[in-house]
Amino acid sequence: MMPSTQDWINNPLGVVEGMFAASQNNPNSAWEAKAVEFFKDKLKEKDAHTWVPSLNDVPLHYLKPNSLVKFRCLIQDMFDPEFYMGVYETVDPSTKAKVLRCGKYKDVTECGVDFNSRNTVTAERQTFYCVPIPGESPWVKEISSSSRVVPSTSYVPSRHKRSYEEDDDVDDMDTQPQKQREPHSALPLSAGPHSPTEQHSNGDCKRQETEAPSSQATSASHLDLNFPLPGEKGPSCLVKVYDDWDSFKLNDTLEVFGILSFPYECMETAEEQRVHSPPASLVPRLHMIHAKSLPHNNPLLPSATLEDNSAFLSSTLSEMVSVREELLAYFTHVLLGDALAAEYLVLHLISSVYARRDVLPLGKFTLNLSGCPTVASYTERLYQIIQHLVPSSYYLGMSLQNMNQMRLVPKKDYVANRLVSGALQLARNTSLFLDETQLEQGQLDTTGVRNVTALGNLISWQKVDYDFNYHQMEFPCNINVLIASEGRSLLPSDCQIHLQSQVAPDHMDEYLSSIHVHQQTSSQLNKFRMYMSVARLLDYSISDEMTKSVEDDFVDMRKDDPQSISAEDLHRMLIVARLLSLSLGQTSLSRDSWLRAKHIEMLRRSRMEQHKCVNGNEP
Repeated sequence: MMPSTQDWINNPLGVVEGMFAASQNNPNSAWEAKAVEFFKDKLKEKDAHTWVPSLNDVPLHYLKPNSLVKFRCLIQDMFDPEFYMGVYETVDPSTKAKVLRCGKYKDVTECGVDFNSRNTVTAERQTFYCVPIPGESPWVKEISSSSRVVPSTSYVPSRHKRSYEEDDDVDDMDTQPQKQREPHSALPLSAGPHSPTEQHSNGDCKRQETEAPSSQATSASHLDLNFPLPGEKGPSCLVKVYDDWDSFKLNDTLEVFGILSFPYECMETAEEQRVHSPPASLVPRLHMIHAKSLPHNNPLLPSATLEDNSAFLSSTLSEMVSVREELLAYFTHVLLGDALAAEYLVLHLISSVYARRDVLPLGKFTLNLSGCPTVASYTERLYQIIQHLVPSSYYLGMSLQNMNQMRLVPKKDYVANRLVSGALQLARNTSLFLDETQLEQGQLDTTGVRNVTALGNLISWQKVDYDFNYHQMEFPCNINVLIASEGRSLLPSDCQIHLQSQVAPDHMDEYLSSIHVHQQTSSQLNKFRMYMSVARLLDYSISDEMTKSVEDDFVDMRKDDPQSISAEDLHRMLIVARLLSLSLGQTSLSRDSWLRAKHIEMLRRSRMEQHKCVNGNEP
């Protein structure tokens, strides 16, 4: 009999154990692969993935232990592999009957384990420390949460919903009203290098069942949950991975489907144990059954790839030109009437690293928007507008204090054996807004110089060198960097455009105070959000014919004045042409788009020349 929705979501271990039991009569059944396929097939059914409760949306005390949940996350750290009892034998103390048990997807065994059994099979699993996607925009969380379907068979919340930050102050026994108390849950199942399984007697288990850990141990303020960005909320999670763990990399963004576990907490005091086994009330365990890589975290787009959803793609492409016009008009208003700067902002926001040639990342388009007003918090307002449009973003005010005190680069802590996160440990396609108007006179200390260097390397090479004390380890990234500055930025950029305000200085305060995101309806904002994500995901190519045409143009442009255009200028023009094409929903370069790219680049360079003449001290 096939399990019902209630069974496979509410009791996935029952499904797994049923398949394990059936496999005992057929040693070649490959039951483990079949179990994974069963859940993958179930999740493919219409709306089925929306029935699965999400750790991102639902506080832990609403979730049923050992149920199937999902988690949209970033792999922040990877711990050493651990061994666990994949198969073990239990003995009934009264009847002496022996039963084989499956240990997969669990943290604890049943009581009565026969440690001398020859049928015990030791297996290996990997542990990832996962956090919610850093800087995920409030609109993403809101839409993801509201699109969840909860059928009648799912869990029932037992009381008024609270936020995670409110839960931090709640006693552990209160946050886990449904914590397992079954008498059969007895022994920790796994043993890492520092946690041998056989040290725990049944007496220890009884103590753990009846005694609540101290509130100090369960308070989030006493436990660094290692979120990359300051002020982040939401759960972190220890994800146990059973198959193909080599296919995952640090900083990958995933949607994990797995079995939620709240193991009993062993109150070790060693620093590494504190980090690797934090209280389950704050950092639950999730035993991965299936995970899919997230090419984006925009909930407005279908979960399937664009190629697999041709109806969505064709309807979106048909509207690209009109939505682009609306977005340009909106950005022109936000950028003080500057239509050219608005065009470049659109191109920047849809840019993405699509390939790497040796060390050179192709497709990046860091924009330096100079000439930003310093009145009426203009740069913060501009960031808030961008935050309402992109799925993930972070505002970094480049004040002297921030530069000298913030930890931007992740660092390995060898005592706790973990990677201590930094603000540049971001998911791909995060919009990083650097506000250089915050920089004041003063001295950068050693940390400040290191941080500014890290930002420069991120912009130039799309990589962050993590600090492993005795050496640095290079991690490639794909982060959209926008630098807002008064004059030319002290950081490198792929393109600088000086903002040309059409607003009279007398009216600037009034104009800026009128700029806010609520001028747009939510349906209009959603059109912009879909537009930018789709433009970023489209493929692009240049035909041999267009390549020849571009080369001929370059030769012609250099004929009269070889100094007028360099190979670097041509490279920038090709990036602008690529982004211009994608912004129009075109996947190959047309003659019109190339001419348009040349034209706007000429206008931008001409403006920069004029600005240099007016401001002689401007570099």
